[in-house]
Amino acid sequence: MRNVCVFLLALLSAGARAADRPNIVFIFSDDHAYQSIGAYGSKINQTPNIDRIATGGMRFNRCYVTNSICGPCRAVIQTGKYSHLNGFLVNGNKFDGTQQTFPKLLQQAGYQTAVIGKWHLGEHMAPAGFDYSEVLIGQGPYYNPPMLKNGKRTQHTGYTTDIITDLALDWLKQRDTDRPFLLMFQHKAPHRNWQPGPDHLTMYDDVTIAEPTTLFDNYSGRGTPARTQDMTISETMTEYDLKLAPQRGLNKQQLAAWNAAYEPKNRAFRDAELTGEALVRWKYQRYIKDYLRCVASVDDNVGRMLDYLEDAGLTENTVVIYCSDQGFYLGEHGWFDKRWMYEQSLRTPLLVKWPGVTKPGTVNDDIVSVLDLAETFLDIAQTDIPADMQGRSLIPVLHGHTPEDWRKTFYYHYYEFPGWHDVRRHYGVTDGRYKLIRFYEPDVDEWELFDLQSDPSEMQSVYGAAEMAAVQTRLMAELARQRRVLKVPEVDPPASLGGGKDNATSRVIRARQQQSSSDK
Repeated sequence: MRNVCVFLLALLSAGARAADRPNIVFIFSDDHAYQSIGAYGSKINQTPNIDRIATGGMRFNRCYVTNSICGPCRAVIQTGKYSHLNGFLVNGNKFDGTQQTFPKLLQQAGYQTAVIGKWHLGEHMAPAGFDYSEVLIGQGPYYNPPMLKNGKRTQHTGYTTDIITDLALDWLKQRDTDRPFLLMFQHKAPHRNWQPGPDHLTMYDDVTIAEPTTLFDNYSGRGTPARTQDMTISETMTEYDLKLAPQRGLNKQQLAAWNAAYEPKNRAFRDAELTGEALVRWKYQRYIKDYLRCVASVDDNVGRMLDYLEDAGLTENTVVIYCSDQGFYLGEHGWFDKRWMYEQSLRTPLLVKWPGVTKPGTVNDDIVSVLDLAETFLDIAQTDIPADMQGRSLIPVLHGHTPEDWRKTFYYHYYEFPGWHDVRRHYGVTDGRYKLIRFYEPDVDEWELFDLQSDPSEMQSVYGAAEMAAVQTRLMAELARQRRVLKVPEVDPPASLGGGKDNATSRVIRARQQQSSSDK
């Protein structure tokens, strides 16, 4: 009897503490490049609603990902551990939902938890650690998505970005108002193939988006991997990506609106019969405008969420976080996609608004990571952070007081090769200015070193240069130390062989690239 009483008192005590804890709204987008957010200085679009989070809180300029690809990044956020420890190294792996995750720990701390939108960690079961889930199946389409509601299939009609927001708002309105909550509100946009919503089909039709200065990069300053990838706007994008082929998944009404917007533009393109650089420039304009149209829908729906929090009186006790699973290439180096340890894919946006904690309009240049989010969420909930998590709580930094022992360097590791886009496996370390990368396969074992102060676009590796000897030696030692501290195995875990394309397909891609190079 005494044990029962103690247990009930503990539950009541935990419930009382939980009632005073902040709510957490984690807004997560897919492949949203920081350079297409107004708060990060975008010169090609505006994001007034996402910017509201930055204006009211803190913008992080150096938020790095551990592994720049969708599923692995999500697994890192769930666990607070690098890919080699959480077991999800490449897209195509299945997430081990039995392992320790921060949503499970928040549940134990009295929080109600929900995830709505893109999950992308395997749909063989409902996401673990959530009282409510309604998630896309795999990547999910831009229109009329089937979803899994607490593990059972449902069907929706409409634009996916709007639907995910509708579901998130519905859950908030029906939640238990006596308990704090975690809402993971996760968009599929602006992931490939960038199908704009009905409200933005003709946005940017009357403007020319500025090209990146490196659109026609020839990769002469880097090694084999940069020259043999398969992610260029000029060669890799398909007619389906470029909206020159019929689009799948739209109903009759949606297709009519789509065709009204795109058919005149497509006729004008075909009549022009473009070739060479003019064709690449057209492809860039089509890509970037569609991408930014998808971003515009995300921004609109972030606004809907922020407006609801204000109208419901939740703003003052709710931490709002905006983040993406990695950065993305918007034509820099002639590329789209992510994967590399180069800046555009290593860095992801991170904006945090916490009334009474984050000073409005502040900017932080510390090295932080998506690896830190699990620990931060647990710290917000005033619950213990497991010792085996590998990140650190951002709460001191959000208060404006960076600990003296905060990280000065960061380790990165990408595994998915052979795989989509033929980006070679690599790992490396950066201190924010200098970056050392090793591409480590038997047929391509190469190093690169960049000085981001003198070469912010990473056009010329200075690995082996005499004047960089001291920097190179220092980073080599730091790379070895990081791998040791983080318990990175010397040989990639077998699970890394499970994702992406198979070896035969990848060999075909490389053969095609080699033939293309010889034809030039």
